[in-house]
Amino acid sequence: MYSNNQRKLILQLNKKKFRLANKLFVAEGKKVVNELINAGWSYKMLFSTEDNFNKNADVIKDEEMKKITHFNSPSPVLGVFELPDEKKILAEPTTIAVDGISDPGNLGTIIRLCDWFGLSELFCSYDTVDCFNPKVIQASAGSIVRVRCHYFNDLGKSLESLNKPIFGTSTNGNSIYSTKLLDKASYVFGSEAHGISESILSQLNGELSVPEFRIDESKPESLNVATATAIFLSELNRNKN
Repeated sequence: MYSNNQRKLILQLNKKKFRLANKLFVAEGKKVVNELINAGWSYKMLFSTEDNFNKNADVIKDEEMKKITHFNSPSPVLGVFELPDEKKILAEPTTIAVDGISDPGNLGTIIRLCDWFGLSELFCSYDTVDCFNPKVIQASAGSIVRVRCHYFNDLGKSLESLNKPIFGTSTNGNSIYSTKLLDKASYVFGSEAHGISESILSQLNGELSVPEFRIDESKPESLNVATATAIFLSELNRNKN
């Protein structure tokens, strides 16, 4: 059983200001929580509706889990973890950056994609959704433990400091299927609604796109940014072989 103060805190952690003030975040789901625990991330609270999940978990009823979950359908496990210390920039050969991504599911999926394709960091503009948002954590499926997210007030300047070409994605860019993708470069993905910000556009060495193949008048308006990132990373790694 949890106290009223614990319940209040857990629900407050849905907002970034409370995460920063308390230096805590919420993770839900067996896989995600286990990934965090196995990676050595410290937790303050651990709740489960199952008796045998973890010896340190407080076992609660389904009705109680519904009162602290951040989702419509609660998972059987919820943990409150300490925010990790800020980590140094690795400056890997390939840098993936996101500009103004507001959808938590998209960011979590992009973090998971970076992990899958062997990248250990993600550059984010300051107005990108917080990577410790509960929905981002869940969508990352535990990859947050292996992919460090760096946030910058001036993303363009930060990318420029890496001293390598910067490419952005847009619907008007050159096709990734007819362009030699550089391994040592930065690639920026903007939001579906607004694209890449003007300040970063002026610093690009070129624009790239995942071309559409439907030629009918009725065609999709845009490609989901996480889907576009998946296609792009697949093509980038295919070109390495």
